Amino acid sequence: MLVPEDRPVADGRPLTVADALRLPVLAAGEPRVVAGQARLGRPVRWVHITELTDPASFLKGGELVLTTGMPLPEEPARIRRYVGELADVGAAALVIELVRRYHRPPEALVRACRARGLPLVTLSRDVNFLEVTQVVHTLLLGHRTEALRRSRRIHEAFTALTLRGAGPEDVVRAAAELSGRTVVLEDPAHRALICVPSGGTVEEALTGWERDSRATPPGDRTAVRGPGNWLVAPVEFRGERWGRVVLLPAPGAAAFTAEHVTVLERTAMTLAVTRLAHPVPWERDAHRGVLRDITGRRHRSPGEIRVRAAALGLPVEGCRFVAVQVDPGGGAAARETAGPTAVAREDAGRAAEARLVEELATAGAPALVGEPAPGRVGVLLALRPGQPPWRATVERLARAALRLDPYTVVAVGSPVDDLAEAARSFREAARAAEAVPPGSGPPTADPDRSFHELADIGLRRLLYAMREDTRVRDYAERTLGRLADHDLRHRTELLPALRHYLDAGGNKTVAARRGGLSRQTLYQRLHAVERLLGCDLDSGEQRTGLHVALMAYDVLRPG
Repeated sequence: MLVPEDRPVADGRPLTVADALRLPVLAAGEPRVVAGQARLGRPVRWVHITELTDPASFLKGGELVLTTGMPLPEEPARIRRYVGELADVGAAALVIELVRRYHRPPEALVRACRARGLPLVTLSRDVNFLEVTQVVHTLLLGHRTEALRRSRRIHEAFTALTLRGAGPEDVVRAAAELSGRTVVLEDPAHRALICVPSGGTVEEALTGWERDSRATPPGDRTAVRGPGNWLVAPVEFRGERWGRVVLLPAPGAAAFTAEHVTVLERTAMTLAVTRLAHPVPWERDAHRGVLRDITGRRHRSPGEIRVRAAALGLPVEGCRFVAVQVDPGGGAAARETAGPTAVAREDAGRAAEARLVEELATAGAPALVGEPAPGRVGVLLALRPGQPPWRATVERLARAALRLDPYTVVAVGSPVDDLAEAARSFREAARAAEAVPPGSGPPTADPDRSFHELADIGLRRLLYAMREDTRVRDYAERTLGRLADHDLRHRTELLPALRHYLDAGGNKTVAARRGGLSRQTLYQRLHAVERLLGCDLDSGEQRTGLHVALMAYDVLRPG
């Protein structure tokens, strides 16, 4: 078998037997592999020239052994012992020159090398072994120098991450970039918290993750483990294990190297420091990341988001998914006023998140819980048939959140049967939440319900949700501005009279009674309204327009 010409030397890998045989100084001898072809990927640590009958006593393993064949014994038993000693000490390969003593390798030597899996290479032309030694040793020293440089860069990269307080996602991403392999951080329950792919997709990496992870045994040191040949390192501090970080093998790529081990060990160490500096559970960060990608539709495919959710322990088959949005402290309205500061909102969000996680655990309802935005908590429920109805579960969450903060706004979207449609449920929950005015209390349609949904949005709430739209502002001002100005300048009460009239559905008697006015006084004020606004209050269409404008006016000027 001729030496394959598949890739060059010095690509960052350790020098292998196949690499050495492709060097011009050895290639000139027309090398042919006659045994141990499957072992040509062995790393070469050194070159050893020998004409001894017992060279193994001078070896330490990993040597490329060069010989002219002159000292080889004749007897098959001694040849087997010669090869066996080389194999036992871990020699990388035996290279024999077929110029002086032999013109073809002894059959006993070939059989012995095949039996022990020791690569046997023949050279049909004369080769200067000293020159081979010089070239290979120069390459090895260069590889070691380059390896030291790369190791220093790895240590510097992770030290920089530690000093700037990087989060776990940044650490795992750096590991994937430095190793060129997919990196996964999992917790002790075999849930994949962070996955940064390299040369593949998240869906490929995480499909069947829990099954494959449980088949990969734990260990106290970095090692290749399990049927998938994962390179695994524990993440722990003083005996407390927080999870493990995994480098996945790449199809068609070389085996893991010492550099991969260095990257993974520094990753585990940096993650431990990160956990100590930022004690927020990684599970919460993982849930937050998936929820943000769901709501923002930042996933590549429906399959990707399904495997990510499943890898976090969320059931994804045969479930109905319901999105819940929890806004502590009054929600969007509080953010627009002199309400809680940003820090206070974030603290309230974290408190609400912890309370909801506790409530869900008590209820046995599987869900993803996280903050898709600062101070706002998102919950994605996955409810199987036979579990309590989703409304009962959401009501339980809403009451728990309200006990923590009575100004909390809890809104829910419509149930969906596919996780890929969960973004729509979150949009509906957001629309229902943004339409809740501060201090509005429970939905008017169902006073016993603590959460809001899209069906609760009537005209007034719709206008409240659209309060930032300049067209709504312009319409309200254009329609009622002159009336408001007249009341301010002349201390009249035309606007309240119009409000009572419109709220009474055009019934002047009811309007006068509600306003504490005589019918004559009400008539006079309504006549003044018609004159100032140039409208006809007997017109149903114009009354409707005025009523909408008045609602918008109230929304834009609360209180």
